[in-house]
Amino acid sequence: MDIIQLSFNKLTDIIKCNTQDFSMKKWYALFFSCFSASYVLAQNTEVSVYVSTGQRSAIVAAKVNLSTSSALTDASGTAILKDIPLGSYVLVVQAKGYADYERRVQINANNRHIHVKLKPEVTELKTVEINSNAQNIRKNTEARNVEIVDQAFVQRNLDGSLMKTLDRLPGISSIGIGSGQSKPIIRGLGFNRVVVIDKGIKHEGQQWGADHGLEIDQFAAGEIEIIKGPSSFVYGSDAIGGAINLKPVNVPLNQGLGGSVNLIGKTNNKHYGGSVNLFGSNEKWFFDSRVTYQNYADYRVPTDKVYVYDYAVNLHNNQIRNTAGRETGLHFSTGYVGKAFKTSFYASNSYAKTGFFANAHGLEPRNVDEALHDASDRDIQLPYQTVNHFKLINRTEFSHSNSKTEVELGFQHNYRQEFNRYTPHGFMPTIYPSYMTIPINLERVYDKYIYSGNVKHSFSINKHHLQVGVNGDYQNNNISGWSFLIPAFQQFNAGLFAYDKYIVNNDLILHGALRYDYGTYQFERYDDWFLSERQVNGANSLERVTRAADFSRNFNSFVWSLGANYNPGKLNIKTNVGKSFRMPIAKELAANGVNYHYFSYERGNKNLAPEVAYQIDLGMTWTEKKWSVALNPFYNYFPNYIYLNPTAYHDRFYGAGNQVFEYEQSSVMRYGAELKVTYQWLPTLSSEFLGEYVYSEQLSGSKKGFTLPFSPAPSGLVNLTWSPKISTKISNTYFSVDYRLTAAQNNIVPPEKKTPGYQIINLQMGSSFKFNKQNIDLSLQVQNLLDAKYLNHTSFYRLISLPEASRNIVFSLKMPFKIK
Repeated sequence: MDIIQLSFNKLTDIIKCNTQDFSMKKWYALFFSCFSASYVLAQNTEVSVYVSTGQRSAIVAAKVNLSTSSALTDASGTAILKDIPLGSYVLVVQAKGYADYERRVQINANNRHIHVKLKPEVTELKTVEINSNAQNIRKNTEARNVEIVDQAFVQRNLDGSLMKTLDRLPGISSIGIGSGQSKPIIRGLGFNRVVVIDKGIKHEGQQWGADHGLEIDQFAAGEIEIIKGPSSFVYGSDAIGGAINLKPVNVPLNQGLGGSVNLIGKTNNKHYGGSVNLFGSNEKWFFDSRVTYQNYADYRVPTDKVYVYDYAVNLHNNQIRNTAGRETGLHFSTGYVGKAFKTSFYASNSYAKTGFFANAHGLEPRNVDEALHDASDRDIQLPYQTVNHFKLINRTEFSHSNSKTEVELGFQHNYRQEFNRYTPHGFMPTIYPSYMTIPINLERVYDKYIYSGNVKHSFSINKHHLQVGVNGDYQNNNISGWSFLIPAFQQFNAGLFAYDKYIVNNDLILHGALRYDYGTYQFERYDDWFLSERQVNGANSLERVTRAADFSRNFNSFVWSLGANYNPGKLNIKTNVGKSFRMPIAKELAANGVNYHYFSYERGNKNLAPEVAYQIDLGMTWTEKKWSVALNPFYNYFPNYIYLNPTAYHDRFYGAGNQVFEYEQSSVMRYGAELKVTYQWLPTLSSEFLGEYVYSEQLSGSKKGFTLPFSPAPSGLVNLTWSPKISTKISNTYFSVDYRLTAAQNNIVPPEKKTPGYQIINLQMGSSFKFNKQNIDLSLQVQNLLDAKYLNHTSFYRLISLPEASRNIVFSLKMPFKIK
C-alpha cells in the first residue's frame, strides 16, 4: 500500500504541473496505468517448476530459467524460483541428454506450479544410438564409475545368462558354469563381493557357491546399472567389489493393452526359448506380466577329450555330458502412479533344473555311466540341481514439495536341491540306511527365507541434495541332505546412512557419505547322521561327530565416501575415495565338509574379522563430435582380505582323502583401469576399443606375493560397426564385428594353473522391420566365429582345463504388439 500511495502522490504532482497539456481523459488513462504498474510490482510470488521425463520420472540437476531468476532441480525434480513478479515470461529448461524446452508462460495467482516434460535428445555416436538420457546425467553427476545399459543392449548381446550378456562391458566378466548359469565379476572380485539389486531389494540366494548362478530372467530386466568399485555406503556389506542394479521395466501410462514376444535359438546347445510380455495402463494404473521358458541340451566344446585332474575323459560328439537344462520364469507387476504418490508391486518366480558335468562332480567322477548320459543330449541325469526362487517386492514413493520418501519391502524364498548318487566315505554306511527320511539321491538342500526393507528420504537445502535412510534384512537358511558343507544359520543386517550431493555450480558437484552397519549370525549345531569311531581315554567308542558348533558372531563397521564431479564442457572428471567393508559369509565362518566341485575339503574360521577395503577411483572422459575417450583407473587396499588357502593335510575320514583348504586373511593390494575409445568415421561407420587391466597381490600371509583366484587377464576388444540407412520400413540396421584379444594369465595363486592367451571373433547383425505399424526386431550373433579352443581364466570349469564353448549362432526376435 505504501508503493500505491507513493505512486498516487507522484501522479497528483504530474497532474498539477501539466493541467494545460492533458485532457481529463488522458489524466484518467495515466492514473490507471501507473496504478496498475504499481500493483503488479507489489505482487511477487514463488514459482515451482517440476521437470520430468515423458514417463514422469524426475530429472535432477536440470537448469530452469524464468525472468532473471534461475535454479537447478533437486532430488525430487523440482526447482523453486522466488520473488517472481506476476506477468508473462519465457520459461527455459535445459538438462544434459534432453532437448531444450522453451515456452512462454503466464504467472498469476492460479498458475504458480508448472510441470515440464523434457523430450530425449537423440544423438548417434559410436556403435549404438544413445536415446535419452538420464544415463548421461547419471554418469556426469555420480562420483563412482557407472555403466548403464538398457534392453536394446541385452537384445543385441543376448547370451546364456544375464551376467554372460554383460561381460562385453569393460571391467565386467563372469564365472561361467556351463551354458545356462554364471556369476558376475567386477574388476576381478565376485561371489559375495558383488551385490545384485533387483527393483531396489538385494537379491539373496546361495551366491557363495561357485556353481550357484543367479536366479535372474534377463528378458524381465529394464535398465541395468553397473557400479564398478566398492559401494558399501549405498548397499552395505557384500558390495565391497561393486553392484549390479536391475531396475524395473518402465510401463508408459495411457498406453492401453500391448506387449511383445521374444524368441531365441542357439545352435551350440540346441537351445530354444521364448518370453511373452503383456502390459496395460491408463492414466494412473498399470500392470505388466511376462512368461519365459528356455530349454537347452549339452553344450559343445572344440575338443573330444579333457583331463579332469589328470584323468582322461572322452567327450561324445564334443559335448559336455549332463549340462542340459530347463528354465522358467513368471513375472507380474501392478501399480498406481499419482502426482504425489506412487506404488508398485512385483511378484516373480524363477525355476531351473540343470545338470552338473557328470565327469567333474562328486567323489567318484571316474565311475560315470557314459553310455547312459550319451544316449540323449537333452536328458538331465544325476548329478543335477533344481532351484526355485520366489520374490515379492513393493516400492512406494511419496513426493512432497521439496522432498521425496521411498519405501521398499521385499520377501524372497530360495530353495535349492542338489541330487547325486549316494557315495559313502569314511565312516558313512556302505548301504544307505532304510530308516533315513532323506531320499537316497538328495545330496544337499538349502532352504532360505529373506525379509528385506529400505526407507530413504531425499530433500534439498539450498544447493545441498541430501538423502538419509535405513535398510536391513533377516535371513533364515535351513539345510538338509545326506551331505554336509555349511550349517543352518540365521542372519540379521541393518544399516543407517546419510549422503550429501552439493551442487557448487553447473560444472562442479561434491559428494559425501557416512554409513554405520551392524550384523549378526547365529549358527545351529550340526551332528553327523551316522556314527564314527572315536578314541576316548584310549578306548574306542561310537558317536555322532559334531561338524558345526552352536555359536554366534556380531559385526559392526563405519564406512565413508568422498567424491567430486567436474564437468567443464567436453571434459568430465570424477573422483571418489572411501572405505568399504564386508561381513564374512556363513561358508567362511562355519564350513566343514567336501566341496564336490573343487574336490576339496573346506574348513571355515569362526574368528575371521570383517573385510575392509580402502579405494581410490578416478574417471576422465573427453568427448568431441566424432570421438570420445574414457579412462577409469582405480586402486584398492584390503588390510584383511579373506581367502581359501590350501594346506598340506588331507582328510581321509570325512573328506574322502581330499586336500584340506582353510579360510585365512591377508593384506591385499589391487589396481587397474578400464579404457574406452570411440570414433565415428562416417555417419554410418563407427569403431570402438574396450580395454581392461587388473593386478592383485597378497602382501602378507602364506600366499604373500601371489595374486587372487579368478583374476581376469588383461583384455582388449576392437569393434567395427556399419549402420546403413536402408528405408523407412527398415531401420536400426547394423553389421558389427568384435575382435577380442586376451593376454595369458601367468599371475596366479596355487593351486591355480596358468592360462594361455587367446583371440576370438564375434559377429552381430540386426535390424528393425516395420510390419502393421509395429517394429519387429531381429538380431543374429555368431560367437567364436573361428571355433577357437581357449580357456577363460574366470570360468568355473577352467580349473579342469575345460575349454570354452565352440562356435555358437544365436538368433533372437522381438515382436511388439498393440491390442488396444
